[in-house]
Amino acid sequence: MSVPSDPSSSADEADFVIPATVPPFFGRPGMERALLLARGVRRMLIHHGMRSMLEVPLANNRRADILALAGDGSVTIVEIKSSVADFRADHKWGDYLEFCDRFYFAVGEDFPQELIPEECGLIVADGYGAEILREGPEVKLNAARRKTLLLRVAMQAFQRLHQVEDPRPTAL
Repeated sequence: MSVPSDPSSSADEADFVIPATVPPFFGRPGMERALLLARGVRRMLIHHGMRSMLEVPLANNRRADILALAGDGSVTIVEIKSSVADFRADHKWGDYLEFCDRFYFAVGEDFPQELIPEECGLIVADGYGAEILREGPEVKLNAARRKTLLLRVAMQAFQRLHQVEDPRPTAL
């Protein structure tokens, strides 16, 4: 299996610049690698007709690494694992399941894929693209939770866009 790469680019992973729009709370060990994997996953999601955001706060005080919406309103959450240590230290991934229709782990090509639970989707990524190796099972959100979640995501997206467009707003 080979993840799509961009041979026309001269930038390697060491030259990756963290975008200014990444929320400041995306600060954990392996952040640069996690952001590279996230970039590849988000590019792949676009090809699947979805749009996504990084580090989306959920109602249970967890933050989804990537939350993606499809045109039909379906919600996908992708948890980025930049290393085996990152995966083994994370026992909270089950808390995301009640906020999505599908759930995936995204890992690099060097990650031992047998560690990913069979009941989860699996994506292999790099900084340029990604490939779904195993679909996450679909478990539909109920209508009330979907509405609440979509409103929460929209408000968060508007706030982030506002911060980009007007980084120093006046106080209300």
